[in-house]
Amino acid sequence: MATVNGYQGNIPAVTAEAGTGSKKAVPAAKSGDTQSVLKRLQSELMALMMSGDSGISAFPEEDNIFCWKGTITGSKDTVFEGTEYRLSLSFPNDYPFKPPKVKFETGCFHPNVDVYGNICLDILQDKWSSAYDVRTILLSIQSLLGEPNISSPLNTQAAQLWSNQEEYRKMVEKLYKPPNA
Repeated sequence: MATVNGYQGNIPAVTAEAGTGSKKAVPAAKSGDTQSVLKRLQSELMALMMSGDSGISAFPEEDNIFCWKGTITGSKDTVFEGTEYRLSLSFPNDYPFKPPKVKFETGCFHPNVDVYGNICLDILQDKWSSAYDVRTILLSIQSLLGEPNISSPLNTQAAQLWSNQEEYRKMVEKLYKPPNA
């Protein structure tokens, strides 16, 4: 078995009937539509695993390919360097024509992330395109960490503090607790 981006084993073989033994059932949809979404998500998983992109990963949760768990690490030379964040990605049954719902599961003090983990990122809302995939979503969120949109904050305290990077770094370090600490 190969290890790719921290994932050991084969890509999960999932079917439209996935959900037995899973915590969450696969969303109901016409089987033809579901099959095309399944194929797209399986293809995206393989592409993400093979991409070799640093600091991003995502995999289906158990046997439900519609619910993924992802991680991103803060980019070098940003206040988020050395931090790792867990994300949840939930794909609608009309994906890729509608964006997935993506949330931070790990607390993230950031101008464009609220206390509930919701993310204000245009490609996850009004600028969504079916050309985007999981890889581009994760890379965009990773980029957003170091380059927030201060003019559209979800967290006004973080937005106000952003201009003072030394104080901001202290706040991130204070709030961020590494997974194994």
